[in-house]
Amino acid sequence: MTGPRSYAAVDLGASSGRVMVGRVGPESLELAEAHRFANRPVRLPEGLRWDVLALYAGVLAGLRTAGPVDSVGIDSWAVDYGLLDADGALLGNPVHYRDARTEGVAETVWATLPAAELYARTGLQYAPFNTLYQLAAARSSAQFARAERLLLIPDLLSYWLTGEQGTELTNASTTQLIDPRTRQWSREVAHRAGIDLGLFAPLRRPGDPAGLLRPEVLEETGLTGPVPVTAVGSHDTASAVAAVPAAGERFAYICTGTWSLAGLELTAPVLTEESRAANFTNELGLDGTVRYLRNIMGLWLLQECVRAWGGPELDGLLRDAAAAPALRSVVDAGHPDFLAPGRMPERIAEACRASGQPVPRTPGEITRCILDSLALAHRRAVTDAQRLADHPVDTVYVVGGGARNTLLCQLTADACGLPVVAGPAEAAALGNVLVQARAHGLSGDLAAMRRLLTRTQPLTRYGPRGDTARWAVAEARLATR
Repeated sequence: MTGPRSYAAVDLGASSGRVMVGRVGPESLELAEAHRFANRPVRLPEGLRWDVLALYAGVLAGLRTAGPVDSVGIDSWAVDYGLLDADGALLGNPVHYRDARTEGVAETVWATLPAAELYARTGLQYAPFNTLYQLAAARSSAQFARAERLLLIPDLLSYWLTGEQGTELTNASTTQLIDPRTRQWSREVAHRAGIDLGLFAPLRRPGDPAGLLRPEVLEETGLTGPVPVTAVGSHDTASAVAAVPAAGERFAYICTGTWSLAGLELTAPVLTEESRAANFTNELGLDGTVRYLRNIMGLWLLQECVRAWGGPELDGLLRDAAAAPALRSVVDAGHPDFLAPGRMPERIAEACRASGQPVPRTPGEITRCILDSLALAHRRAVTDAQRLADHPVDTVYVVGGGARNTLLCQLTADACGLPVVAGPAEAAALGNVLVQARAHGLSGDLAAMRRLLTRTQPLTRYGPRGDTARWAVAEARLATR
């Protein structure tokens, strides 16, 4: 590369989407927001669905605003997919992972593929919404009977932009159909689960070409072709972990947003029974890495409370939370009781009552309970991951939207008893941009990408305060539930 180039990162989260433009040069990295749009699921008579057409319209509007770019990359949340018929037309709106259709499905899958064997083959934690269970739930539907192709959400949008189909590997690794050792489909798992792998388009890896914007897309966005689409770490967590500004290997990360994904970057999966019992997952990352992590409910808990309270100002809630007593009440932030939308303040109160703790009453008290609970869950995940992977760490990196939440970052440092480095907040978009830049001429490996992030992005360091023993006492309260 002789000078900075521009890359459009389409970054879709569970509550909003954005198109960001990254300018990357050998010693420079700048990111600007071109367009942000809501991601509002729709509850239909048949269940909870993604409004994927509105998301696609948001992507087109963002590319129109972005202006000339050298490449486009797309990342999104994991596990969900669209089904296409023989003509390549979408068969209905994709089902939302919080839909109730997978309730009780895992047990039917386990009758053929016992949970312990499934973990030993795929390394994926149990979550009721894993793609494997979604497919088992969908198998008897008329829609599924007509399907000729399955595309994960970022691959679906890429197909609409280019007309070319593929399945990006980091996201495919969340389907529970990939062997993390070979980084290929597990044909044994698919066969025994009754899933036809022919539904999936060929695997792509981050950096692979994914086609060119169609002429109709160029006309609608005002872009001048050819504009390539480049496969990135299309699972947003894969892109976010790529943008963790760490040096060396002794670090843990927490990707914060609607979910908290807390864990380690490893060179090989951990497939032990103890790891399965602790509900850790082995997802694939850039350059042969494994994202060894635990899913925690994340800021979804606070987002749902804010919605229930009518949208009060977040800064005010955080000020009230900072003034509330510490660790007065905590809940298990990874518990499936909190997965579905609705009545979140009441459900948090009920969990505190059931465990014999004081019931938080005010929005400030409930917010403090949530943030203390998230910090406690971060502590458990970081501690357990080090033990299970035999991989000690000396720093925790918090990236994603939660990096802006100073109270959460400080509480995480206090709970873990380790320094926390917060930032970048737009980690997924930055990781997306850097993979594109590397594919189009930016030299350097993953470590070099991270050095560039460290030099160019604002980071905040939080030192641990107080004795971690009080967090162990709070954790013991949850064990009685």
